[in-house]
Order: sequence, then C-alpha cells, then structure tokens
Amino acid sequence: MKSKLTTAQITKIALMIAFVSVSSYIIIPLPFTPIAITGQTLVINLIAMVLTPKEALFTTCCYWMLGFVGAPVFSGGTSGPGKMLGPSGGYCVGFIIAAVLIAWLRGKKYNPIRYSLVGVFVGMPTLYGIALVWMKLMTDMTWEAAFVASVLPFIPLELVKIAGAVLLAKPIQSAFYALEATGGKVAENKL
Repeated sequence: MKSKLTTAQITKIALMIAFVSVSSYIIIPLPFTPIAITGQTLVINLIAMVLTPKEALFTTCCYWMLGFVGAPVFSGGTSGPGKMLGPSGGYCVGFIIAAVLIAWLRGKKYNPIRYSLVGVFVGMPTLYGIALVWMKLMTDMTWEAAFVASVLPFIPLELVKIAGAVLLAKPIQSAFYALEATGGKVAENKL
C-alpha cells in the first residue's frame, strides 16, 4: 500500500528541516573536544515531539541527505561526506534513530511528563550512545576519552534542551493541527 505525503505533511517536514538547519549555526565550541554544543539536539527533540514517526524519519533523512550532498546544514555550516565520516558523524546517524524512537514512544496526545521521560531515557541514550561508539571507531581515543569528548559535557545542557522542546511542542503541535485542518493551505484573514 502506497502512502503519499499530504501538502500539510510536506509543509511540516520542510519547516522542520529548515529549523534544524538553522539551529546548526548556533554553536559553542569546546576546547577539549572536536564536538561543539549546538542547537541541533533541541530541534531533533522537537521534531520527534511534533511529527509522526514517519514524518520524523523523512525529516531527519532529508536533513542528512542535504548535508551529504554539500548544503551547509551541519554544525557551524559544514557539510559533506567528510564531516559525516569524521568524529561527529555519529550524531548525524543518532539524530535519525533517536527522532524516530521518540516520535514512536511519546504517545499520540501531548503529555509533558511522558515526552520528557522518553526524551531523557530513550532519546539521549540512543543519540549519545551512537555518538560515543562512532567517536571511538573514528578516532584513536580510549572509551573513557571518547565518553568525555562526545557525551559527558553535553548531558546538563541536553536536559535543558529536552525541557525546552517539551515546552515548545504544545504550541507547535497546535499550529500543525491547524495546518492539517486547512489541508495545508494558509487561512486568509478577512477584514
């Protein structure tokens, strides 16, 4: 059975791809690791909290493909296969898997406690677990050094980002529901 994307779904996906692409320019470099703090994980959590699993998969895969072919959508405006195969490439893979898992497990109705728990206990371990293994395989670091470089410094801020995504999810879901109700067309205001 084939399933086509509706205009509303395409609009939501395009908006979220743009949002995650722009968030990659929000960076705070860290002197002890090749990985910077970015706004991307906030948006990946948001994608997972407002889109269906299928839409989240499509969104993150399109984002991944844009970066792969050279669009400057990865952290700090980087792109290309070299970036994806470098020390931070595990995050790109982790974004896809974590977004789909969170979207699948969060439930259909907005529930801030459930969203938070799924983000913290499913999304974070998935994303950072993949990033850790990737960092270890792509560098000569020990497991401890890879953990310090790819996971440890990001945990406190990641908790804040998940809370932010949970708070933003409700109004964005409401806007997306309104978009779907209009069939993807923007409602006109008549005076």
